[in-house]
Amino acid sequence: MFSSSNSNFDEHRWVIQMRRSLDEELEEDTDIPVSIFNVPKSLLASDPDSYTPQQVALGPYHHWRPELYEMERYKIAAAKRTQKQLHQTIKFQHLVDQLTKLELRIRACYHKYLDFNGETLAWMMAVDTSFLLEFLQIYGAVKEGKALARVSSRMSHLVDVAGRKSAHNSILKDLVMLENQIPLFLLRKTLEFQFSSLELADNVLFSILIGLCKELSPFKMMDELANVRVSECSHFLDFLYRVIAPEPKQNSEATERDDEQVEAVEGQKQRKFALKLNKRPILFLKRVIISKPVKVILKLPLMIISNLPGFKLLKKPVEYFFFTEEKEEIKPENSSSNDSISKPPLFEEITIPSVTELSEAGLRFLPTNGSILTVGFDIPTSTLYLPAVSLEVNTEVVVRNLVAYEACNASGPLVFTRYTELMNGIVDSEDDARLLREAGIILNRLKSDGEVAEFWNGMSKSVRLTKVAFLDKVVEDVNRYYNGRWRIRIGRFMKMYVFGSWRLLTLLAAVLILFLMSLQAFWSVYGCARAFRFRAV
Repeated sequence: MFSSSNSNFDEHRWVIQMRRSLDEELEEDTDIPVSIFNVPKSLLASDPDSYTPQQVALGPYHHWRPELYEMERYKIAAAKRTQKQLHQTIKFQHLVDQLTKLELRIRACYHKYLDFNGETLAWMMAVDTSFLLEFLQIYGAVKEGKALARVSSRMSHLVDVAGRKSAHNSILKDLVMLENQIPLFLLRKTLEFQFSSLELADNVLFSILIGLCKELSPFKMMDELANVRVSECSHFLDFLYRVIAPEPKQNSEATERDDEQVEAVEGQKQRKFALKLNKRPILFLKRVIISKPVKVILKLPLMIISNLPGFKLLKKPVEYFFFTEEKEEIKPENSSSNDSISKPPLFEEITIPSVTELSEAGLRFLPTNGSILTVGFDIPTSTLYLPAVSLEVNTEVVVRNLVAYEACNASGPLVFTRYTELMNGIVDSEDDARLLREAGIILNRLKSDGEVAEFWNGMSKSVRLTKVAFLDKVVEDVNRYYNGRWRIRIGRFMKMYVFGSWRLLTLLAAVLILFLMSLQAFWSVYGCARAFRFRAV
């Protein structure tokens, strides 16, 4: 059974390839991190079509799939066009030879073992990069404000900058998938052959990536685009991720931040001293009110009444309204704050009201034109700031593959994944999506607001636990604001102690019956007319 299942395995070729790989690694000590991964199975099972190419295979992972092999004729046509654009003394074989020298570097980029020889890998990459550059050249032309580059008649039905052709959108979805990425240094090498200058090749590639990023990015980010360097990006998905979820600046502004912190500390000390002078009488009254003797005096009537028969049920409702804040203040003292910071929360622990509930509580929503780092909650104005996001036919594939890439590549917190979980928490229904659309946060290019709600509710898979400080603080502040509203507390009180407590209802009914029976007995003894001293006319 073992031999039959592995009948196509060439042991001699495998040994030769292993020996050659080890010798090359000893000669050239490369420290190239893996950047093209297999999608985690937990994510792949949720929606396989969002991670599996449907139109074209780029790179080695899906190259041999029969249903995608029909695109080879378009790839060969693109390779012929690339050969015509090269100098007369340079042929396409020269490009293949240069990529053959980069075999070790190419293999290092892929997480999966590539079971074919170097020449096959070089030809595969040369043809795929030619096709990809010809398909993407329209975005570079649009970015530069030039006329569209001429597209070959063979590929004319595949390329459409307006996005009206289904084949064009299908290819866009495929080229953003994690398992369908091609290293950017191969695109740089191919463009260098065409323009005979690495600097000019970088400029052309950067313009192409910016145009493609504007086409596929769900967020409006003009400032972040200029901060990303092509030479530091592994592939297009990595470029897009760096734009959407940029790392906060630390080293470049360390000195300025230290000076600002010193000034802030000094200003805070002065403000504290002034507040102490003005608030001493208030603090004295507050200490008297919250002192233990006063608390005992205030709680004594409640303790006496609550111990009476039939009044024990009223103890919890009274404590819910008047002593809840006291318990919340005591709680942090007993629990360790360091533990809450170090322990990453589960996905199920993201408990936040929906957009509709927050709007009814008086919270406002305002859009920002930036990355997900602009998410914030302004407590004085009760305003939740969220980046404006555009949802269209390609957005789900883009977002899912960004989440998959972050899960595989990020060594720190999963910032983008946490953002999707936040949106999943606040968008529960079609009304929530409508409110965000009316606030300008969601630009809906889908069929309905219901599809928007389904889109965010489908983003519920997280590969590993994470904690993002600024996003978790936003959730905490929003929950504190929402739970502190009297309207919300009264509503919860009604659900918890009135509608959800049959004992309290039974008590109220018994008290009402006793009152009516006493009233009936009173009328029967004294008479209704005599009690109110009515005189017959």
